[in-house]
Amino acid sequence: MTRVRPGLPRWLKRNVPKGNGNHFTARLIDELGLATVCEHAKCPNRMECYAQKTATFMILGEVCTRRCGFCSVRKGKTQPPDPAEPQRVADAARRLGLKHVVITCVTRDDLPDGGAAHYVKTIEAVRAATGATIEVLPSDFAGNREAVKQVVAARPEVYNHNTETVPRLFPTVRG
Repeated sequence: MTRVRPGLPRWLKRNVPKGNGNHFTARLIDELGLATVCEHAKCPNRMECYAQKTATFMILGEVCTRRCGFCSVRKGKTQPPDPAEPQRVADAARRLGLKHVVITCVTRDDLPDGGAAHYVKTIEAVRAATGATIEVLPSDFAGNREAVKQVVAARPEVYNHNTETVPRLFPTVRG
């Protein structure tokens, strides 16, 4: 018996957005040498967000120190945080005209504070350049509560979180 796979539901099928927003956003991110989780995690909604001139900025480099099996972000040896990155994120947010800026990061278990100080600098730069509300999605800072307090003290409007998954649940998450 041949098994027939049902087609995708209509609500899941979307056309690629047309217009200059896609290209403007992609070019700006490239020009400023920024990383987005949209690109590095292979988000299927990337073009929709770019068409709206928005993106989730990914700070602290493009390489993660963890090897989560469900994540598309590259893992391996990291570089020191780029001291100019906070200002470039702020510049991108300003040029995109963002009213709400979302900042996430790769996990940096190689840094004593997990990158918390870099996060604070990025929040401060974005706030000074835009006046936008700021949402952060930091790593778990390897359980370092002082690092969490440092980011909270920078007063982002939203402190969100990425849910880490234990290896035994990877098959369920990837489902």
